[in-house]
Amino acid sequence: MSMKIADKIIHFNENLHFHGNLPTGFKVLNPFVENPETMQVMREFYYKYYNDSNRRKFLIGINPSRHGAGVTGVPFTDTKRLESVCGIKMKSARTHEVSSVFMYEMIEAFGGAEYFYSRFYINSPFPLAITRQTKNDIWLNANYYDDIELFKHVKDYMIESLKKHIDIGLETSDVYILGKKNADFIRKLNKEAKLFGNLHVLEHPRYIQQYKSKDKQLYIDKYVRVLNNL
Repeated sequence: MSMKIADKIIHFNENLHFHGNLPTGFKVLNPFVENPETMQVMREFYYKYYNDSNRRKFLIGINPSRHGAGVTGVPFTDTKRLESVCGIKMKSARTHEVSSVFMYEMIEAFGGAEYFYSRFYINSPFPLAITRQTKNDIWLNANYYDDIELFKHVKDYMIESLKKHIDIGLETSDVYILGKKNADFIRKLNKEAKLFGNLHVLEHPRYIQQYKSKDKQLYIDKYVRVLNNL
């Protein structure tokens, strides 16, 4: 009997480790190690929405934020949306993440969480949170492409991670990349590793929320249209 998609995703998350070196001033956060409840709510989420063997299309983010998947273990999902939309309460943390706001408004427009997650899987080429140290010794969210040396250090791990995502049971002929700069780097990885067919690029939810909020409905409509291949 073949494993359900949920079991494959949970196995992937339970075995997430990054043992490589990073440039000075960067560190990786593994929420599944740092908060036992993260593992618990992550399992609940995937058993709720992915407990089947159906293939899904892949939405590719950048890397988790400290307030979204860096806490809940679920991409683009803060604790507010995890509870209010998915019905899964997290007791040890309370987070608000701007990308999660857009993503769940789009998911609602697409047909709701159950329908959306039955068709799509979201994750990132670097599936753990990255933080960067400022001059004031404050640690802030970082993207894997923020520093060229950082990208060099994580590139091979990202390729292996994408291969593992695909093995979960994802369609590879069409994938959807969130963020134009992210897409530039995914194209480099794809040229080297030949993972995907058509790369469809969408504006990143954080960019939309932060800079294009007045036009948010236009971007929601675009997402729905592109994801439906219209």
